[in-house]
Amino acid sequence: MNIRKVKNTDNSCLAEIIRAAFYESDAPKQGTVYSDPTTDNLYELFQNEKSILWVAENDGEILGCCGIYPTEGLPKGCAELVKFYLMAKARGKGLGTRLMQKSIGSAKELGFAEIYIETLPEFDNAVSMYERAGFERLEKPLGNSGHTGCDIWMIKKL
Repeated sequence: MNIRKVKNTDNSCLAEIIRAAFYESDAPKQGTVYSDPTTDNLYELFQNEKSILWVAENDGEILGCCGIYPTEGLPKGCAELVKFYLMAKARGKGLGTRLMQKSIGSAKELGFAEIYIETLPEFDNAVSMYERAGFERLEKPLGNSGHTGCDIWMIKKL
């Protein structure tokens, strides 16, 4: 198992993994990362100096990703945990926790003091993981992600 930075050749595979998660969970497609045009160009999106996208792979097969991004409109010192998706066969084995912890470590290294996340109730296993990791629920969204379909907002102090 290898966790590495995103490559420009990862774009189509990662977009497929992300969109498959929405189908598997019957989650809303509009107003979410599913319909976000940046989902097809993650390598380019993560060229921002205050961002990083980690990709998990095994024997050359991409299994998922998770990253940190300074979403527009977030409070100073706050970044968003983004694009956290795994292939179905990779879930429940601790890989998601490893990816999330790697991203949280990156947020600290990049100088952020808080991490924000937006999600959906359809991803209840992920919500439970966030809560175990110390994320707390918020009453309303922060920043300008454009993901108006999300209705769970959480934050964690680093």
